[in-house]
Amino acid sequence: QVQLVESGGTLVQAGGSLRLSCEASGRTFSEYDMGWFRQAPGKEREFVAAITRSADRTYYADSVKGRFTISRDNAKNALYLQMNSLKPEDTAVYYCGAGKVFFTSRLRVPENYAYWGQGTQVTVSS
Repeated sequence: QVQLVESGGTLVQAGGSLRLSCEASGRTFSEYDMGWFRQAPGKEREFVAAITRSADRTYYADSVKGRFTISRDNAKNALYLQMNSLKPEDTAVYYCGAGKVFFTSRLRVPENYAYWGQGTQVTVSS
């Protein structure tokens, strides 16, 4: 079992920045690939960013590429999402997920993640 707790979500103006954190406990954090997903009201959960267990590769949705940066600190059992140049369309509940996803092409698919946090709300006002 892996327990995940997200934090850092809040109300921010368009163009602003925010840093989300995801703290993990339980099984060895460094054994898991990690991802950030988001879900807006009435929409399906969508991929935002992912990072491999050793942090040697990162992946981003086209909608956030160049604005968001995913990172992890395996010594602290922590995952981060730095979000810059925020837009109103970034408004959503953001979730972190953990999984052993052996094929990187599957990192964008939420069904490949075994554990999820409770989510943190990000609201971007125009």
